Amino acid sequence: MERKLYNLIVIGGGPAGLAAAAAAWDAGERSILILERDTRLGGILNQCIHNGFGLHTFQEELTGPEYAQRFIDQVEEKGIACKLDTMVLSVAEGEDGSKEVTAVNEKDGLLLLRAKALVLAMGCRERSRGALNIPGFRPAGIFSAGTAQRLVNIEGYLPGRRVVILGSGDIGLIMARRMTLEGAKVLVCAELMPYSGGLKRNIVQCLDDFGIPLKLSHTVVRIEGKERVEGVVIAQVGPDRKPIPGTEEHYDCDTLLLSVGLLPENELTIGLGADISRITNGPVVNESLETSVPGVFAAGNVLHVHDLVDYVSEEAQLAGKKAAEYIAACGDAMSASASGKERIPVEFEGGIRYTVPSMIDPDRIDGWLKIRFRVGDVMTSRKVVLSLNGQPALTKKRRVMAPGEMEELVLTRKLLDAYSSLESVKISIEEDQ
Repeated sequence: MERKLYNLIVIGGGPAGLAAAAAAWDAGERSILILERDTRLGGILNQCIHNGFGLHTFQEELTGPEYAQRFIDQVEEKGIACKLDTMVLSVAEGEDGSKEVTAVNEKDGLLLLRAKALVLAMGCRERSRGALNIPGFRPAGIFSAGTAQRLVNIEGYLPGRRVVILGSGDIGLIMARRMTLEGAKVLVCAELMPYSGGLKRNIVQCLDDFGIPLKLSHTVVRIEGKERVEGVVIAQVGPDRKPIPGTEEHYDCDTLLLSVGLLPENELTIGLGADISRITNGPVVNESLETSVPGVFAAGNVLHVHDLVDYVSEEAQLAGKKAAEYIAACGDAMSASASGKERIPVEFEGGIRYTVPSMIDPDRIDGWLKIRFRVGDVMTSRKVVLSLNGQPALTKKRRVMAPGEMEELVLTRKLLDAYSSLESVKISIEEDQ
């Protein structure tokens, strides 16, 4: 049984974990271990063979595997240790403040590891059909969009020939195009909400360009077939999200793909005792992306579901850097998580659902800090106002904002230095008249 102490353990070898580990190395940390449950690094990007990645990070358009390989190369060049095919079972705080990680793999058996700091980068998972309460049998032919993506792109199987997609998340939109290119007929994409859950560019490139209809405020009300899907019935829903009688439409199909949202993989985070946001289902973090458990940082889709992987990497690089700083300060009286004063909560109003981070210590912001947030509905002709100590400090005009795309404001060091004592931070959305 392996018992070993590392300064930093990164849980997850996807884009977030790789970027965090590389950034921690660049910040001076050398004792780093990445734990990944899959057979190779790269995470979900390995099955995302479409392009559109890397425009912000590398200023060029890459496929998912190409984007992941850029960070895999960094990790390998730096000699950062990795354990693949390794499942983390639990994470706990030790009596001495260290983090105790219990994991298992075929080669080493049970692993009992200790670390001074952790970066949580477990990503997210798809919501299951069970969460939708669709009546009917459980025939073959019902897949999550991500499962269908893996079957087509990795395994080489086509799940079906006549397809209905429920939900308009980005994976579902991308699979509408992918299935069409493989010769399947995608009949319709039905979305419960009155707006799409995916990026505008994916609606255009994956639905509009292929003549696939998107029906907003619609849902599946019946699945037909016992052994295999034979058809589905969709219906329009009202403002209460309940089907409207008389609006039913029948589609003969053999496949139903579900693209109904993503959930951060936070069983380990919850077991550790970290505070969890009821909006994002991810941990509550401060300006250093540190959770309520000192020395435990989080980044990527385990923190909140992102729209672009470039933002995942950027966020993870901050988490890795701050984790390295925390480790370097562990022997000092003043640690990276205990500045001696309470952090300032980031307040919000006007249709904002959440912000990341949700609290800040201005003294720990290096150069600048991006505050990311999502709105709860489609908004047009608005302005986003950042107020410090009750006074507008930054205004950003937005022609259109939608729940499927993240928004951000940049809080600069120069802006913070204009206030001798910062007491409140607030982001609001107002009409742009």
